[in-house]
Amino acid sequence: MRVGFIGVGAITAAMVTGLKGSALADWPIVLSPRNVDVARGLAASLPGVTVAASNQAVADGSDVLVLAVRPQVAAEVLSGLRVRPDQTVISLIAATAAADIACWTGAREVCRAIPLPFVAERSDVTPVFPPLPVAMELFGALGIALPVRDQASFDLYGALSALMETYFGLLGGLSDWSVQHGLPEGEARAYLAGLFLNLSRVAATSPLSFEALRAAHSTEGGLNEQVHRDFVLNGGPEALARALDRVLLRITAA
Repeated sequence: MRVGFIGVGAITAAMVTGLKGSALADWPIVLSPRNVDVARGLAASLPGVTVAASNQAVADGSDVLVLAVRPQVAAEVLSGLRVRPDQTVISLIAATAAADIACWTGAREVCRAIPLPFVAERSDVTPVFPPLPVAMELFGALGIALPVRDQASFDLYGALSALMETYFGLLGGLSDWSVQHGLPEGEARAYLAGLFLNLSRVAATSPLSFEALRAAHSTEGGLNEQVHRDFVLNGGPEALARALDRVLLRITAA
């Protein structure tokens, strides 16, 4: 199976890296000349990766076509692209409807996916809608392919995927607070990274609900309960919900 990528940014680079270390390593990969330095670097360092002369050449030379351009330029880049009737098109373009992709390219079969940078280590959980078999196989090789059955659910996953900057912003704020109170920055970072890594492992492996895990990791009148109570009383959960509501509105309005 030949996989073509139009758009060679961070996510494409992560996917290509992950695929070449996966059970699908023998699938040839062809990259568009957009962001040519990154494309050539991948081709030079990974077997079975080539750079095509044009976007159309990528489409012509692939069985599965992955679209990974920025939404702001998607119409300009993809309009007039000719896609074969037997080709599966996978769009990674945020807030861009499959119907628009089909209109620009003439594709008959379009699915959307939300891969995150963790595909490079093949540890991602990637929502796929609709869960076309070849897309599920591809993202399954990059971690877990999560089948999504309806557009509304896919949009919710899109909103949740917008939490990465907030997560690192939270860690940064906690690190800054620690440093202001006297901890060396490197030590604060190591402690916080380890703390959240282990909490994430518990969340990923425990059969308990998040509410049950919250209760299990606090004691009545204890320090964890105090911080959580202050967070709730100061409107933390509501502020986060409002932010997600706004990004969901942006996604569904596209």
